[in-house]
Amino acid sequence: MTEPREDRITAEGVHKAFGDNEVLKGVSFTVPRGTSTAIIGPSGSGKTTLLRALNALDKPDAGVIRVGGADGVEVDFSKPVSNDQLRKYRAQSGFVFQSHNLFPHKSVLQNVTEGPLIVQKRPREEVLAEATELLGQVGLADQRDKYPYQLSGGQQQRVAIARALAMEPAVLLCDEITSALDPELVGEVLRVVESLAVDGMTLLMVTHEMSFARKVSDRVVFMHAGRIHEIGPPQQIFGAPQSAELRQFLSALDG
Repeated sequence: MTEPREDRITAEGVHKAFGDNEVLKGVSFTVPRGTSTAIIGPSGSGKTTLLRALNALDKPDAGVIRVGGADGVEVDFSKPVSNDQLRKYRAQSGFVFQSHNLFPHKSVLQNVTEGPLIVQKRPREEVLAEATELLGQVGLADQRDKYPYQLSGGQQQRVAIARALAMEPAVLLCDEITSALDPELVGEVLRVVESLAVDGMTLLMVTHEMSFARKVSDRVVFMHAGRIHEIGPPQQIFGAPQSAELRQFLSALDG
């Protein structure tokens, strides 16, 4: 008997403004469990703001977001939200930034174990064993005692992925995680993300790597001017775009 399908993220009417600039204009969508979703669109369309809003790094001005499925946490951001609510809500998702944001004074292993030990207060032996396994998963088991400055940009980003996974999130949010890397290092990071997708991790990724979005994603979300214009499988989004905005965006890429 197959496990019932459930959504890992459900967002309804999400708004976010910075001063007079309304960046998100009522965004609604879902991310099904065990799927990989890519968010694409032109600069300024609201992609990163949406991702940050879903983790409440940039707290939405309005909208209801549920993260974590049936056993997850739902927050109505049009009402006051307590710090305890935010903490429980943020614990449902892991976030990997454009720049890795590692602790420079801590080793690779310490970076990965910090959250589970300090925030989740899990048993040390259990955390160390899981961190070692995760570093092996991202191809860095032999780098565990090094410090971030001793690693390449691609290696640092892979540590950041392992660190996010160590918190056992329901969904992994990735914000343009290759944009700060030299071209020759992009592939090693994307291969890690691809392996996570194959393993059934629920992923939501803002990316400018169209070939990667086409290859790895189950669904692609196209954003324009603070709204979602199209959602569909890669073959539809890239092969049969419905809106003039998406056709123009893809045409500009080809040009």
